[in-house]
Amino acid sequence: MRRTPLILLEAGNLASGVGNGIAMVVLPWLVLQVTGSASAAGAVAAATLLPLLVASLFVGTIVDMVGRKRVAILSDVISGLSVAAIPVLGLLDQLNVAWLIGLAVVGAVLDPAGYTAREAMLPGAATAAGWAWDRANAVHEAVFGVAYLLGPGLGGLLIGFVGPESALWGTAAGFALAVASTALLRVPGSGRPAQHERPGSVWRGTTEGLVFVWRQPLLRDTTLLCCLLVSAYLPFESVILPVHFTALDRPGQLGLVVTAMSGGGVVGSLCHPWFVDRWGRYRVFVGSVITACVALLGLASLPPLGVMLCLATLTGLFWGPVQPILNLAMQVLTPEPMRGRVIGVITSATYAAGPLGLVLAGPAVDAFAVLATSLTLAGIVLAAAFLTLLPDTLHQLDDLREPDAEHLVQAAVPTPHPAHVAMPPHDVGEA
Repeated sequence: MRRTPLILLEAGNLASGVGNGIAMVVLPWLVLQVTGSASAAGAVAAATLLPLLVASLFVGTIVDMVGRKRVAILSDVISGLSVAAIPVLGLLDQLNVAWLIGLAVVGAVLDPAGYTAREAMLPGAATAAGWAWDRANAVHEAVFGVAYLLGPGLGGLLIGFVGPESALWGTAAGFALAVASTALLRVPGSGRPAQHERPGSVWRGTTEGLVFVWRQPLLRDTTLLCCLLVSAYLPFESVILPVHFTALDRPGQLGLVVTAMSGGGVVGSLCHPWFVDRWGRYRVFVGSVITACVALLGLASLPPLGVMLCLATLTGLFWGPVQPILNLAMQVLTPEPMRGRVIGVITSATYAAGPLGLVLAGPAVDAFAVLATSLTLAGIVLAAAFLTLLPDTLHQLDDLREPDAEHLVQAAVPTPHPAHVAMPPHDVGEA
């Protein structure tokens, strides 16, 4: 068993996530410092997410055409250069909102490509290491959580010590380390696919991914549910919390709260296989979503810091098992050559939900104050969480079975005849 590919994959996942985690805290703070407007902070966050919608829809197809490793490296290179340009412009006294929006868009537009490429390589790296996919998904999400545990906290500290502009050098360093780790990675299926496995065109490949997700009831229903949750949740990290702690002039406390949420998520992700073994994926999924949103409602009341840290930890802890379960569903139900396209479609649907909440949250804070907006958004999130009780298809989560190692290796080896693009079965039982 070779664990080196899995270690390198997660090293790149960690470094890239730390870079993004720093930027997640620093960029809204920098916008608020430059403009003093919550609406501007929401507009910048939304402007960053809007191109992500288009990019994430198509990058999955590009991953399946160009190769997973190449796309992961390119994504981190461009992201690193774009954030490094912000402190350079600050030194030249040329930094303004227009530059911030433009560079944030450039840096973020390929983030889904790196995420998609790494997640598409995870089953191969897990199999090479002799790990079950459930375990690998738990560790993958835990590493991602550790990155967002370290990144936001480090971002808050850097703001306090060197200022928001110079803090972005930490983001650039994270992306540089991710590039180095990915460049050393060797895992089956990470190179450029064989000609007969590539999509005929970007548009055709994307359409195939859309059709696949829509015709697969489990993937379709879980994607729609996540879209509802993200649209109301995302403004917390990008608008509500930055505005609240900016008013208090406590950047370090913002980093602590986001770090507490990430820390809880790490523990929840690592405990996911234990939970699933005892209660099954369906019960764990539904219970995790609802309890996480209840904790978030308490967090939305913006209590004192100690209480806020406890609620943030519980929110992350309860949410931790959700993403590993969703990852496994995608991996098991998607043919190996189509994995990039399917991840891209699901990711783009999630990003599509984000800008609506962000665009509404900024003006709502300016008009109705941060507390009223926070409680309203948390109520919407909790209402959406109870929708997990409705779809019967979610019971199919308990039927997921990963392929054996021999089947995975055969799927990664080019066949001598043109491959037929498999369409999804109508239920998991037929899969």
